[in-house]
Amino acid sequence: MLIEKGKISRIKNINWDVEIPFGKYYTDHMLFCEYRNDLWKEPQIQTFGNFIFFPNTLVFHYGQAIFEGMKAFKDRKNNIFLFRPLEHFKRFNISAKRLAMPVIPKKIFVEGLINLLKLDTNWIVPKYGYSLYIRPFMIATDGTLTAKPSLNYLFFIFCTSVNKYYSRPLKVKIELKYSRSYNGGIGFIKAAGNYAASFFPTKKAQLEGFDQILWTDSATHSIIEESGTMNVFFYIQNTLITAPADEKILNGISRRSIIEFSKKNNINVIEKYLTIDELKYSFKKKEVAEIFGTGTAVVINHFEKINLKNKNYLLPILKKEERISYFLKKNLLDIQYNLNKDPYHWRFPIQ
Repeated sequence: MLIEKGKISRIKNINWDVEIPFGKYYTDHMLFCEYRNDLWKEPQIQTFGNFIFFPNTLVFHYGQAIFEGMKAFKDRKNNIFLFRPLEHFKRFNISAKRLAMPVIPKKIFVEGLINLLKLDTNWIVPKYGYSLYIRPFMIATDGTLTAKPSLNYLFFIFCTSVNKYYSRPLKVKIELKYSRSYNGGIGFIKAAGNYAASFFPTKKAQLEGFDQILWTDSATHSIIEESGTMNVFFYIQNTLITAPADEKILNGISRRSIIEFSKKNNINVIEKYLTIDELKYSFKKKEVAEIFGTGTAVVINHFEKINLKNKNYLLPILKKEERISYFLKKNLLDIQYNLNKDPYHWRFPIQ
């Protein structure tokens, strides 16, 4: 691996004592690797900066672009840990296969990331609530306009220091026109186009005073799927309900961790689709205790209001210690920050 260390760090420009906007400050280095002639070339790490692409580069026209979102943490002794990186590696290649892109070798993805983190270790703050968000991604780089899979690709990893993503309970609207996924589609992978398609309906909801939307199925708009860019959980009658990870639902790493942790701690979990009518009935019977979204960036964020056809359904106002979402988030974070035992082997130490 070729490593070119930068001479000047931008880290001195950050005030760590104030809230850091998500995705504003990027570390000093990035990794990239070229795929050409059916082979991955030697990966390189160099100073974070621009790349030049021609207007006919295929990613701009046919959307072959995938990514992952993962995190690194430091404990109080400055030990660095990744959270379930091999699961992100596996899911990245699932995305690659679905978009007819080459799979990335484990050596490039994992070892390259380790070298990058060691180089930019000062950007990982040993403070609870702070982490390093890691963005691996791959794009098609052929320079022809033929509508077919590219022959050439670039793989990158860059990082950004973060603390909180959302800092307040969310107001969420149930979307009854637009959809994020459909049977036979690509809803189960982290493709760039999935997110681009969500921007317009999400912006409309935000102009109406909401933070996010609850997606419904494309066929009937009667079944709840996800929330914004998050998996969604409903806590109804002492049971966590979340949509199954099928071809329409992203199999989130946070989602899987919450399910596994909950089952090990005797919390009832059901993976099934919840209909709008079932949710309305549960609200009517005052059975809905909590609704929350999960994802790598947000970890867990609870909702305060659900809106359906201009009618608001309010969630119970609970102290944070009373919320199951707080219990799950705290335990997940304590594992990530090496403050608690890790019987699940989710922490991945960087040696």
